[in-house]
Amino acid sequence: MIDPDLIPLVAKRFKALGEPARLALLAALQHGECNVSALVAATGRGQPNVSQHLKELVHAGLVAARRDGNHVYYRIADRYVMRICDAVCKSLTEPAPGGRPASQSGRQSRGTRAAAKALEVSRG
Repeated sequence: MIDPDLIPLVAKRFKALGEPARLALLAALQHGECNVSALVAATGRGQPNVSQHLKELVHAGLVAARRDGNHVYYRIADRYVMRICDAVCKSLTEPAPGGRPASQSGRQSRGTRAAAKALEVSRG
């Protein structure tokens, strides 16, 4: 059940999760803390792009940062966010009761496929 008082915060979190680049960053961070250079290498995105998306994830409360000398390390701050991502990935790949997987019953956007694939690949 969604608490009506929390709707603006829930929407903010879902908005942050609605971008494939941010999902790819979360997929990389699920294995542990990383600095921007490691996230650039893991995602294949440019440093300015990664930094901008990390800023959004931090602002949404999904990722936390800590400074160690000249480096900033990022980690997942919300212990539930990967459960949410796993649930969505399962809903796209596993049959719904009495039906086909959602990914087969409807047309997925390129971004949705890329985000689902990034999370699947990072799970091993």
